[in-house]
Amino acid sequence: MSATRRALLLSALALPLAACTAGGQDREGASPAPQDTTDRTGTAMSTDAPTTALLDAARTGETEAARAALADGADLDGRDGDGRTALLLATRADHVELALLLLEDGADPDAKDDIQDSAFLYAGAEGRDEILSAAIAHGADVRSTNRYGGTALIPASEHGHTSTVAILLEAGVPVDHVNNLGWTALHEAIVLGDGGPDQVETVRLLLAGGADPSIPDGNGTSPRDLAAQRGFDEIVALLEDAEDRA
Repeated sequence: MSATRRALLLSALALPLAACTAGGQDREGASPAPQDTTDRTGTAMSTDAPTTALLDAARTGETEAARAALADGADLDGRDGDGRTALLLATRADHVELALLLLEDGADPDAKDDIQDSAFLYAGAEGRDEILSAAIAHGADVRSTNRYGGTALIPASEHGHTSTVAILLEAGVPVDHVNNLGWTALHEAIVLGDGGPDQVETVRLLLAGGADPSIPDGNGTSPRDLAAQRGFDEIVALLEDAEDRA
């Protein structure tokens, strides 16, 4: 995470905690977690050996070990001490083959961990396109939001993951959704980007996908002015052209 994003997010997180959770509940208000004990690494220390084996295999990317655990009756959506399912663990580690196996077997792409990440949201934010496409194909909720109240499209745009942005727009993620920081995907592509080629292409994709260039951020500043303040001339030109055509 960039220093700029860290500072901005820390400032935003001074808001009440409930405002920063995607599901409307913080951990204290959530349903009780399964009564497994855990070790200090977050590994589930359950009497359910097959589920523990599945979670371990998901971390290390051992697809055959995961198959064996499933054959032994592992809970496909069992969780570790951080609330992460095997699918989310595999997604975080970019174990594509294993993640696809779990999705084919019926793993929930929307199951969230203790910090409101799901396999779908994480794949979108981090540009895990193959897993993301499979998650969408297996029914992921493209309108789901993370702990900052943002859709997968917003961090994908911040990071300049152009292919991921295209996938999410095609899937129908709301392009003008505003997160708890007062930003749309278009804002984050500008404010948290570097104005380079990937960010320019991201802005172009968002505008082509219907992003409204007139929506101001939480401080009332337009995307065009945000880009101008940072000297992102190519992005300014794109936004001015979009405004002229609106």
